[in-house]
Amino acid sequence: MTAESSSGAARTIRAASGIVSLVLCSALAIFLLGDAVVRGGWAQTLLIAPWVLLGLWVVYEIAFVSAVGIDDKGATVQNMLRRTSFGWSRVRDIDLRWQLVFSLDDGTDVSCFGGPAKARPVRRPREDEEAKTPTGLRDLTEIRDRWQGAPDEADAPIVRSWDLRALIALGVIVVWAVASVLIANS
Repeated sequence: MTAESSSGAARTIRAASGIVSLVLCSALAIFLLGDAVVRGGWAQTLLIAPWVLLGLWVVYEIAFVSAVGIDDKGATVQNMLRRTSFGWSRVRDIDLRWQLVFSLDDGTDVSCFGGPAKARPVRRPREDEEAKTPTGLRDLTEIRDRWQGAPDEADAPIVRSWDLRALIALGVIVVWAVASVLIANS
């Protein structure tokens, strides 16, 4: 999990595997596009690039972008293309099932794909070792502490929206891919 160090500041929690996946896939995409430039030239690379970028966009959306942002006023949950923001007073309960779940006062539950999750059981420590608390439980405790210690003015409404930047990027890549197919078949 990644986070800022200050306990009162805003914090973003996301799966470390998402960062690793994005970095590895970005390196692979750069290698493939560089290879296309060397072997086929810039014209061929421009025809191949949207397909590589589409794959990288999918990895970005599935593995990296899902996260939970918390601050003293509320939380923002990003699940792929959907974003839900709410103030702490809108939260009825916070639970850690397979993943973090916020139960809101409008009767809905918001599961957090990129937030804390239950980990596999921790191995039993040896006699000279101290038992380790799983990261997901530490994050859940911090989120619950923020929720319970929230000021009364933390009553922002529940707002659901789409990730427009990601959708615009997808639109550009799809138009580019269609144009490359039309150019290649002409």
